[in-house]
Amino acid sequence: MIRKKKLLQPDKKMHPIFGVLLFFISVILLLITGPLGLIYGFFYTLFKGGLKGLGEYLLKIAVSIDQLGNVLMQHLLNLLWIKKGGYPFGNRDETISSALGRNKKLGMLTLFGKGIDSFLDTIDPNHSLNSIDYYVEPSENTIDKLAWMHLKDRRILCVRSKGKSLFYLPGGKRDKGESDLKALTREIKEELKVLLDPNSFRFIRVFEAQADGKPPGMLVRMTCYEADYQGELQIDSEIEEMAWLGYHDREKVSEVCKVIFDHLRSEDRM
Repeated sequence: MIRKKKLLQPDKKMHPIFGVLLFFISVILLLITGPLGLIYGFFYTLFKGGLKGLGEYLLKIAVSIDQLGNVLMQHLLNLLWIKKGGYPFGNRDETISSALGRNKKLGMLTLFGKGIDSFLDTIDPNHSLNSIDYYVEPSENTIDKLAWMHLKDRRILCVRSKGKSLFYLPGGKRDKGESDLKALTREIKEELKVLLDPNSFRFIRVFEAQADGKPPGMLVRMTCYEADYQGELQIDSEIEEMAWLGYHDREKVSEVCKVIFDHLRSEDRM
């Protein structure tokens, strides 16, 4: 049994009996207060915000039910909708559609899963792909990283670690309690011996792909920032090579970096 984790920190173990008790308490509270709260919320949002307010309220409920279904039906969905080694359903912060979309990108949907996805696409084109939520808490199947995106003359700065064949964007993982700014600044100083300007940080977006050298379904999620820097770029002892790569070098980089290259190409930056 696990207690709800804090932002970007691993789950904490707790006694399973406590989980059983919480389950029954939550069910009792839902059955008693749920209908009353729903009726009150329906009329409150309708009178306060009109149809728009009511729609937003009901959408929140729908997403919450979807997240509940992702946990409640996880074992059945993992059996019927995805191939062995696919990205598993069951993340309590994620909707069913988001997990379905991740498996679609990875090519891990079964025939049944493809049928469900096609049905959803007839109602809402690219529904599962558009539903992928990159801001859910990472699970044991997600490697969470930060990256510095630095471009010059339509090329992007990449590095290659010793003993590795693929290049990647410089960066790394957060230490416990670190902000993105602090963690990325530390990682870049360690890898390239330059200091990022904290006032120039610009969030780009989050990218995700199959993790290189890991079992199918293990994802790497890369949160990218641009920032100015001070100092002279020099590789650290753990880095074998630093290079400015163009789009024609796409096959030299990791899977998630290929996604980043494609994104930059679509924005005419590479």
